[in-house]
Amino acid sequence: MAENRQVTVSAGDDSTGAVRSQQRRIWLCADDYGISTSVNTAICDLVMRGRLNATSVMVVAPSFQRSEALRLVMLNVGTDRVAIGLHLTLTAPFRPLSAKYEARYPDAFLPLKQTMVAAFRRRFDVDTVAAEIAMQIKVFLAAFGRLPDFVDGHQHVHLLPQIRDAVLRVVRQLAPNAWVRQCGRAVPLLKRFGDRKGLFLDLLSSSFRARAAEYGVATNSAFAGTYDFRGRTPFAKRFPRFLKRLPDRSVVMCHPGFVDSELKQLDPLTSPREQEYAFFVGESFPRLLHSYGVALA
Repeated sequence: MAENRQVTVSAGDDSTGAVRSQQRRIWLCADDYGISTSVNTAICDLVMRGRLNATSVMVVAPSFQRSEALRLVMLNVGTDRVAIGLHLTLTAPFRPLSAKYEARYPDAFLPLKQTMVAAFRRRFDVDTVAAEIAMQIKVFLAAFGRLPDFVDGHQHVHLLPQIRDAVLRVVRQLAPNAWVRQCGRAVPLLKRFGDRKGLFLDLLSSSFRARAAEYGVATNSAFAGTYDFRGRTPFAKRFPRFLKRLPDRSVVMCHPGFVDSELKQLDPLTSPREQEYAFFVGESFPRLLHSYGVALA
């Protein structure tokens, strides 16, 4: 994304999403590139169609290979279609790349709940976590021939205590031009309580932004995209609320993909990925962006 400028929002906004006075430019970021061939295929297809402009890559995924990296690299030949980031992964069922990583089950990272407990109880060795993060950045560099444009975290682990300091320290040292995802929303306080996951990320991101500023690491202006994957509301009805009040330089997280056996073995998020893909590939999606005064750039 090019250098951004300040934009204003017209006072004529309504519940249907009236057009803003100027377009706001956002990153629509597909997480989990690399987790399976079918997910990679869906993401690359949406990038080619101009329906995504960012994706974050899981270099620890069992099937991630240089050939999958080259699929993304080729999409940027001749024009910058997609920002490519590192999807830092520190939870099971994935395995550490560094041999000395201690917070693990016998052959994998700790599950998310145990990772959160360890982080909040300050049980991690920050240097060991930093070494794993550095290794994932080095693997990214080897696969893509360049450093990531940005860094975020699978299951948002990069926001957790101790881990956040390791992330920010390593990014400042090894990828100083990358920005790091913060997950604070641009939502009025009274409307935040309907999304418990979003509220939790808001709280974590407040501290994360302060630490990022201390380290001199850039972050996105705002974040959207959380929802209950088990809910019955169609994704097409959920997505418009992500765009409301969203400022320039925001990130909207998404998880489009096709389901295969590989994905089923690694992640419980399956059928919602196909719903997201169907929405983004449809013609109502670009019209919705236009109606909200939002552009992918």
